[in-house]
Amino acid sequence: MEALFMPAILFAIIFLIYWGQLFLMSKLAPRITNHPEGKFKAYACGEDMKENRVNPDYAQFFPFAFFFTIMHVVALIVATAPRLLQTTSFIIAVLFLVSATISLFVLLRKEGE
Repeated sequence: MEALFMPAILFAIIFLIYWGQLFLMSKLAPRITNHPEGKFKAYACGEDMKENRVNPDYAQFFPFAFFFTIMHVVALIVATAPRLLQTTSFIIAVLFLVSATISLFVLLRKEGE
């Protein structure tokens, strides 16, 4: 009985159960007819959509991603600093906050400056 709880055997049993369910449900599912012209078209509430090619520009994405990364790291470090009332950890936390603030100013500065 303990052999049933070995990971490989348990995985095989669950895989067979789900494969059986998939087989049975595929017999109950309605048959779908493929329409070659509409197979790859976008659906927007029955309305024909114009083909739209967009090339995303990540120039605006990365500053925001770095901003949230810096803010999350700052929050994590300050929230987990041991006893902020002790002078050493308080000074380290303040220095970390100051350096994070400076890095945010550098990150968010305008390009013309």
